[in-house]
Order: sequence, then structure tokens, then C-alpha cells
Amino acid sequence: MKKIASTRRGIRLGVGAGAILALSVLLSACNKEPKDFLWEKVADGDGLGVIHTDKALYKPGAAVKFTVQVKDGTGGRLAVRYRHLDEIIGSATVEVPEAGGEVAWEWEPPADDYQGYFVDAYLIQGKQISDHASIAVDVSSDWGRFPRYGYLADFHKMTDTEQAAVIDRLARFHMGGIQFYDWQWNHHQPVKLENGEAADQWQDIAGRAIYRDTVQRYIELAHSSGMKAMNYNLLFGSTGTAAEDGVKPEWGMYTDPLRQNQDHHPLPDGWKDDIYLQDPGNKEWQDYLFAAEKTAFRLFPFDGWHVDQLGDRGNLYTYQGKKINLYNSYQGFLNEAKKVLVVDYVMNAVSQFGQPSIGKADVKFMYSELWESRSKYADLKTVIDQNRQVSGGKNSVLAAYMDYDKADRAGEFNTPGVLLTDAVIFASGGAHLELGENMLAKEYFPNRNLKISDGLESALTAYYDFAVAYENLLRDGAEDAETAVSVNMAEAAGENGAVELSDEPKKGKVWALTKTMPGKDIVHLVNLADADSDSWRDLQGTQPEPRLMERLTVRLPAGKAIAKVWTASPDVHGGSPVTLEMKKAADGTVSVELPSLKYWSMLIIEYGEKDGVK
Repeated sequence: MKKIASTRRGIRLGVGAGAILALSVLLSACNKEPKDFLWEKVADGDGLGVIHTDKALYKPGAAVKFTVQVKDGTGGRLAVRYRHLDEIIGSATVEVPEAGGEVAWEWEPPADDYQGYFVDAYLIQGKQISDHASIAVDVSSDWGRFPRYGYLADFHKMTDTEQAAVIDRLARFHMGGIQFYDWQWNHHQPVKLENGEAADQWQDIAGRAIYRDTVQRYIELAHSSGMKAMNYNLLFGSTGTAAEDGVKPEWGMYTDPLRQNQDHHPLPDGWKDDIYLQDPGNKEWQDYLFAAEKTAFRLFPFDGWHVDQLGDRGNLYTYQGKKINLYNSYQGFLNEAKKVLVVDYVMNAVSQFGQPSIGKADVKFMYSELWESRSKYADLKTVIDQNRQVSGGKNSVLAAYMDYDKADRAGEFNTPGVLLTDAVIFASGGAHLELGENMLAKEYFPNRNLKISDGLESALTAYYDFAVAYENLLRDGAEDAETAVSVNMAEAAGENGAVELSDEPKKGKVWALTKTMPGKDIVHLVNLADADSDSWRDLQGTQPEPRLMERLTVRLPAGKAIAKVWTASPDVHGGSPVTLEMKKAADGTVSVELPSLKYWSMLIIEYGEKDGVK
């Protein structure tokens, strides 16, 4: 949404003092390897680079191709473990030549659809583990089931190498789809035509040069990486001179019943024009716009239409003076569009405007652009829950712009604010639209005032791996449950005083969110103990880094036979799972020791017929 009033890296995490773990890493595929390696003995080496896969996600039955750069002169072998949740489902040994270089191998995951996997690779030299790297794999036939959404906003003249680097980075974040933002010539005529074909270049609404070949090449590269390409456009936008192109005044939306003023959205001086709004329920406007979009899909092999809006526009009227119910009009528009263009659809709900109507239409997933009215951490979960309810269970992507005011000037994104927001969104079952050529701070996607630090880039890679590896816990039907665990926070008090658990995400507390699925409970602990605000927006980028909490005793209620308790965190060892030792008290309660909590840790309690406590 253009709400404007004015103008290849990755993760390689070692384990620090906060991850003194009680679980041996069993290298069972290497018969001669010791059986008692502990994670704290894994060196934070520099032998391994970042693991990459050849696609962002995979169809069932497809083989996964992995590559990793190994430091020259390293030698040895990789012990690779394939996991679904915490269970090792396969392993491999990959020889590493003495000269190092790129090492490649393949894996064919189980044929099950909609599954996330976690892949660990340990570099073994002699009988020592000298380094570790990890990656996740998503096997899903439909990208809309567990949507992860990136964007592209620059379509100037580029080399193939430059474009490939952008797409490779988005694929490493496992993006299922990419929104092509403001690629179009005009909103009412997306493609500039010359002799019935797309022109070599044109200017977008802001006057930026758009090159046909750049758009085409990005679509090709996205497809080769398994990602969908989504054509961005408003459902009711035109320029003020659109009448010259056949747009009729009778199709417009007016702010008064006497049609004295057509509703419009002002844009900065120097841009092509303001945006003038048409009635999305008007059949003739629909026919006009659908024909223009049909031309766009004929000339560019997009997979779907990302439909945008501008939120609540107040009282609006047709040319004939009849009041327009814009809030409830979107389902009808989308249904009609689907009849003409059988493609994927995603529609933005600005501050949730019209979301119940959108949720009844055939959209791939729910998409919400959030503003001041929903600026609290708690609002993120509420919106995701509301979207699931109005759509019959669909997952959500939130357009939530970070460091908004800070982005008025040059600087860097504030890592703690970004990671806390992602932790809340991901734990709540959602995804965050934030990554493209850069990272989003403004609703005008080309804004690049803020840069991503190397540390934030690495942390985000771990967070997106985590979201994929554990998608079957995070986004696959888990329901809210009463939080029955207690955590001894005394060790975490420190100089900042006592820390409390909360069943809502609030500053000064650790948020404990419990979800339940058949046979297990999932407890998310998000560390807001040192947060200076309840606002996820972190407008000035001031959210402080949370303290590291270690060796936290978690007490589980009596009454159910607990078969196993394990934990994982994107902040530790790339998200690898760890089984925890259980201890039973005289009153029947069970306790485990959570190794650490930095931003976000997940605790999984699995139940069985027999008590697994020793």
C-alpha cells in the first residue's frame, strides 16, 4: 500500500556459555566416531560456510541438492543428520577433499506432503568436531499452506549475476513467493504496450525506470528456485488522466453523493500523478481492469495477483450517489477476478479493513498490513488468530514495518526490535513480510535508508530455518491452551530485578504461550523482560537487547504421562533440537532444565501411555 505523504549471507552459529547442553550428539553414521560429543565441545570454527539448497521449497518426491563452501586445506568429512522435529530420520557421510572448496550432496526426503525438516552438518577432522552448519527444508506441494513471502522493488537495468544474487538470498530464506512491488506502468494499465507487446522500458508511478527484461528475468529466476512470482497491483487505482485510456467517470468512487470530488490518494510532488480510485464493485471497471491484467499475465509469466487496497476511505459514493460498502466488497471482486484469471490470489487487508470479506474469497493465505491501531506485540497474535477464524483456518503473513521513524534517515535496523517482533509473529503461527533486496521499514518498499547488519542477517537466517524446520508445530493446527508450566526466573533476575511470566506479550515479562496438538503441548517463551516498549514497531530503533537467561528450571504439572521433553531455539546452535532430562518430584510434578533463553525458546512436551521420567 502506498500510504505516502512525502517524499548472500547466512548463519553459522557455534554454542556459547548459554548452551551447556545435557544431550550427546550421536554421530551414528560414522562408526568410528565417539558417542559422547556434547554440543559445548563443538568448536565455533570457520571451516564451513553457509549451507544452501537449490530451491526454496520442494514438491513431494523431489531430491534436495545441498552445497556448502569448505575452507581451503580443511579436509575431513561431514556427518549429516536429517531430522523431522527432534527425530533423526536419516544420515549421511560426505567426504571433504583436502583442498576444500564447494562440497555437494543430495537427499530425498520422505514423500509426505507439508513437512518441515532440519538438517545438521558437522565437520569432523580426525576425531574432533571442528565446525557445524545447518539448514531447513520445506516439502510442500502448495506454497500457500505455510506461506513465507518476500518482495522485489527495483527493476532497473541489472546483470544476470546481480539478479541471481538477490534471488539466491531469498531462496536461502525459503520464500515460497515474491511480491513484485510497483513493477507496473500505471495501475489501470500495468504494461506499456508497443505494437501489442511489452515495451522495452517504462516509468512506474514514482518515475523510476522499469526494464522489461529485468522483470522477465526475475520471474524466470524465481521459478527456477521453486518460488512463485506475484504481480502487484491495486484493485481500484488509476491516474488522473485515465479517461484518455477509456476509464469512465461513471466508474469512480466519490467522497460526496453529488460526485463533486473523486476519492484520490495524494502522492509526492514529482511523481507521475496521484492515485484516483474506482469502485471495485462496478462491473464495467472490473471488466476493464481484468482485461488489463489478462494482458499482463499473457506477457509476463506471473503466478498470481497480489491485490492491494488503501484501507478505510470513509464514506464513499457511486457516480449515481449510492453509498458504497467498500468493507464488504472485496469478496465479490476477488471471485469475479478468479473467473477471468485462474491464478493465485493474495489480498492486503490494511489495518484489517475488509478482512472478513477477503477471508471468504479464494486467496492463498491471509495478508495484513498493520499500523498504529495494532502496534502492540499482543496485536500481532490477535490478528493472526482473527485471520485464521475468518478464513476457515488459513495461515497469515503480516506486513509489519520495523524502525519506521528511524528509516527517515540513513542507519541500520535495530536487531533486538526485529528479532523480538519475528519471535512473536512466528510463535503465534504467522510469517513476516520483511525481506527483499533489503528489508522493509516503510510502506514504500524501495526505501533503503536502513541497512541490515551482518549479525542481523545471520540471525534472520536462523529464524527462517527455524520457522521451516518446525512449521508442523508452529503453523499446522496447534490450538491455544492454558499455560500450566512454571519457570523459576530467580536465576534471571540480575540487576534488573525479578522477572515474571505473562500469558500476554508485555514489556518487563517473559511471554509464555502454550499451544496444544494431539499428543503434545508446545510452550513458547519470548523474552520481553528488558523491552522498553510494548510496541513491535520500535519506531526509533531503541528496543534493547534482552539479557541471556541460563539454566531455567521449568516445572510441568502432574496428571499426564510425559514421554519426553525437548527444546529448540533459533538463538542456539542454529535451532537444533535438544532432549531434556526429566526429574519427578514427590508431588508428581516433573521438572526440566531449560539451557537458555535469549529471545525465543520453544519447549515441547510429548505425552505417552508410559511415564518417561527416570
